[in-house]
Amino acid sequence: MSENLESLERLLRELKKLPGIGSRTAERLAYHLLRAPEEDATALAKAVRDVKRNLRHCRDCFNLTEQEVCAICRDRRRDTSVICVVEQPKDVWALERTGSYKGLYHVLLGRLAPLEDMGPEDLTVEDLVRRVERGGVSEVVIATNPNLEGEGTAALVRERLSGLPVKVSRIARGIPAGYSIDYASTNILQDALSERREMK
Repeated sequence: MSENLESLERLLRELKKLPGIGSRTAERLAYHLLRAPEEDATALAKAVRDVKRNLRHCRDCFNLTEQEVCAICRDRRRDTSVICVVEQPKDVWALERTGSYKGLYHVLLGRLAPLEDMGPEDLTVEDLVRRVERGGVSEVVIATNPNLEGEGTAALVRERLSGLPVKVSRIARGIPAGYSIDYASTNILQDALSERREMK
């Protein structure tokens, strides 16, 4: 008769909740953790706990930070007249790797996705509008993903900024349609940023 291993079953259930992790991968990960030294498994658990306890969204741009305001917003060398709008914090990291963008960011924390119950009220668009209304911003660069949801989100942002004294541009199509920004190479992202165009 097989013993009921509740702690292992619980670990498998939790691992399967992660994106892209099915039953087989969850089993491989669980058995890897079982074989690993206890200090390695404990270090992983502590890292997960610390991320949940310590990370928050920047008060100004909604990027990830361990302080009230993120390092990019605090950097006095950044061009505060340009704001690049992205869907997620991972997109900030991808664009920062290019080294070619020196402005600020605004993270929407998602994109319009009606099938996933993500509407305009779930995004930080109104916070972006308030940032622009405070003045000092001459251009908003929309860098949402070039797929159906990303294009819909870009249109929403453009509509909400209409009537405000700010140029609204869209990153160029250096990124293939249906592709995610965080998977694009540095060269593709540099081209996309340098070839951005005003949205009409």
